[in-house]
Amino acid sequence: MIMNTANLQSSTRRHFFGQCGMGLGSIALASMMDEQAMANPFAPKQPHFAPKAKNVIFLFMAGGPSHLDLFDWKPELKKRHGQSIPESFTKGKRFAFMNSSFKDANKLQGTIRDFKQHGQCGMWVSECFPHIATVADELTLVRTCKTELFNHAPAKLFMNTGTGLFGRPSMGSWVTYGIGTESRDLPGFMVLQSGPRGPRGGGVNWASGFLPTSYQGVPLRGNGDPILNLANPKGISSIRQRESIDAVRALNLKRAMETGDPEIQTRIASYEMAYRMQTSAPELIDIKSESKATLDLYGAQPGQTSFANNCLLARRLVERGVRFVQLYHTNWDSHGGPSETLTKDFDKVTKDVDQPCAALIRDLKARGLLDDTLVIWGGEFGRTPMSEKRATPGRNHHIDAFSMWFAGGGIKPGNLVGETDEFGFGAITEEHHVHDLHATILHQLGIDHERLTFRFQGRDFRLTDVEGKVIKEMLA
Repeated sequence: MIMNTANLQSSTRRHFFGQCGMGLGSIALASMMDEQAMANPFAPKQPHFAPKAKNVIFLFMAGGPSHLDLFDWKPELKKRHGQSIPESFTKGKRFAFMNSSFKDANKLQGTIRDFKQHGQCGMWVSECFPHIATVADELTLVRTCKTELFNHAPAKLFMNTGTGLFGRPSMGSWVTYGIGTESRDLPGFMVLQSGPRGPRGGGVNWASGFLPTSYQGVPLRGNGDPILNLANPKGISSIRQRESIDAVRALNLKRAMETGDPEIQTRIASYEMAYRMQTSAPELIDIKSESKATLDLYGAQPGQTSFANNCLLARRLVERGVRFVQLYHTNWDSHGGPSETLTKDFDKVTKDVDQPCAALIRDLKARGLLDDTLVIWGGEFGRTPMSEKRATPGRNHHIDAFSMWFAGGGIKPGNLVGETDEFGFGAITEEHHVHDLHATILHQLGIDHERLTFRFQGRDFRLTDVEGKVIKEMLA
């Protein structure tokens, strides 16, 4: 797997063969240890065609942000607030908490938010996002996204893996499996979290599924130990740690030669990566080295855990060659009632992300990174145009239409894609399924989504299953 230097190779060979002797198997093992190709599953790989983007930052708004209160302005919905939605919209449809929330007539709920058009593109953005509104001309807003699953954990899985079933690889895993990473000292796929709790479903959202575990997402913490269980125990020096890794590596290589098991290769690579990260990870999260102007731009505070800090860390990660960075921020679950109101609680979560998101776009552009970094913003689904009966009015989960925006990485700036009906219930033009979004993201990285496959249990699997088309309207 990964060998750092020729000296390390020689010392490891001497250590191992001093114990085992020089039989034919040992000679073959020596050859394996000298082959760099066997050493690094993270090495950059050639894409299928010339990419427009090299890296991805996915700003995942966990809980389902309401498109009707943020990006999809519907004056007719506001005009007909309190009226029953026509049965033609809801007949045969299923919603989360259907029995408790929709057993009476479904009442339309107009937004209480003021909307204005912004930028030369005339993008409608609500008062909740004054900072994001200032970068409207950098964005492509897709208002007709569609998914299939209406409960949080399965819907998050679907957005991340293309299915609601456990055990499938996440998008970041597929990407790093397909084209590797340009970072030598950090994993190719890293995950940051903020908000009152983690996303529903937890680690399965960034798991590698049936792909080698080298490609799973690695959670990074903004303070304390950057990665749990990374630091050496007390009394263990760096030299002793290196000797231990060398010895374990030699044993793993012997076993790899005997069995041909690729997961052993993954294990060796993980040990080596963890060793290098003991130095690289603490330096990465130390944002005190950033200028005051940069910290103020994001609203970041050294030593804190916040979405603002994580956005700044995302920029630092792509600067260091990390291929796929995913930020999860909760809580966007706006059913109404305690902690989930469309007023005070919605104001808080939108304020959490507004300034940092806009800052990330501006900072990437100023540093020349936006051209080859694809930034994605969105959640697992949207919210209903009908009111949910709680202590205070809220909105239920909605899968037929929701909004996501994209920037950089060859995406057309100042661009509006798709239109929903007068209530924002469903698409009337250019409906785009999650599989289409995945196909487009892979396309910008130079990957043909139909050719990126992995054979498992007798079948060739892919992120887009047997569907998906590139959304040409999004591309510059």
